[in-house]
Amino acid sequence: MSAGEEAASAQTQKTEEQPQEKQAAEDKKDETAAAPEQKPSEEAAAAPESTEQAAPQPPEVTYKSLVLNAHGGYDKVKLQNKKGTPKPKAGEVLIRVKACGLNFADLMARQGVYDRLPSLPVSLGMECSGIVEELGEGVTDRQVGDKVMVLNRFGLWQELVTVQVSHTFIMPDGMSFEEAAALLVNYITAYMILFDFGNLRPKQSVLIHMAAGGVGTAAIQLCKTVEDVTIFGTASSIKHEALKEHGVTHPIDYRTSDYVDELRKISPKGVDIVMDSLGGSDTCKAYNLLKPMGKLVLYGAANLLTGQKKNLVALAKSWWNQFNINAMQLIPSNKAVCGFHLGHLDNEKELLIDVVVKLLDLYKQGKIKPKIDSIYPFEQVGDAMRQMQEKKNVGKVILVPEVPKEEAKKEEN
Repeated sequence: MSAGEEAASAQTQKTEEQPQEKQAAEDKKDETAAAPEQKPSEEAAAAPESTEQAAPQPPEVTYKSLVLNAHGGYDKVKLQNKKGTPKPKAGEVLIRVKACGLNFADLMARQGVYDRLPSLPVSLGMECSGIVEELGEGVTDRQVGDKVMVLNRFGLWQELVTVQVSHTFIMPDGMSFEEAAALLVNYITAYMILFDFGNLRPKQSVLIHMAAGGVGTAAIQLCKTVEDVTIFGTASSIKHEALKEHGVTHPIDYRTSDYVDELRKISPKGVDIVMDSLGGSDTCKAYNLLKPMGKLVLYGAANLLTGQKKNLVALAKSWWNQFNINAMQLIPSNKAVCGFHLGHLDNEKELLIDVVVKLLDLYKQGKIKPKIDSIYPFEQVGDAMRQMQEKKNVGKVILVPEVPKEEAKKEEN
């Protein structure tokens, strides 16, 4: 091929390649135009959110609970923070607890000599007061916001509790949460002993052991609702002035004298009713102090509580000295012996409701009013139990979930 022919061939090849290159460039331009432009803000939105920028989680809901984990001394009841919020089942209500009552049954439960508890760990407490926060299915006779007092076999020493609505009672106007937590156990016990078993009538006489305690002060007030009743009350001498102010006719110091001899000096024939919260050998003394047609009502065994822990010697002594009598001996004596245990009446709802209605009516009339000895926050439950077990109280010992306002102010100052 000549030089001229080679040049002509090269020119022809270049002319054929130009349309192909031009088409490729146009295709690339079209692809670029078809893709949407991604702005910086959209890129940031598309990127996964970092852990540091995550929204803060709400604090975990907890509530206070006093739990008995093992039997023994005051330190066996410990404050715990339970997670979540209890949900009321059908027929139940959820209650925000404001105050709880402390009873001898709780002290005995701590030591392992009370038979109405499930297996450990368990929250103690037979009575409390508070505000209804939630209704379970089928509950129509309570409303959220109702102020109520509660009676239960156990489990009420908590900031939140769920109970059967039938175990709750509306608080009367003017009653404090502390008074409401001090009423049910003590006043039901005293009322049923004096009136259901004892048939207390005008001009009769009553011996009340541990007269300065919760049941004792309740019994004194109930005796005063009957005309001309003579009240004998055992307590240490330091409490005698207070007992006289409350209405005790004859306080007797059981620590420095024989209460049987002291009572016989004043009433040689004895008394019509003995409220025996002691047990052991004192029950025999109580029976012998009864007049003809007298009634002895045994409702406690305080003689078993001789220290922080269960005392096997005291148990054996109480068992050995236990009062025994058969039916044929009762006939010629013209006396009655009764036993009362509120914890075994928890299924007798109609009976208990009837008594509570009568008690609330007496409260509204101003004839009874729970006396509060002291108030302890949950954190000081050991001190509260010691106050009662060492018999330092005059009236009811109360536990509250929160530190009382007066104490909080002192701590701040």
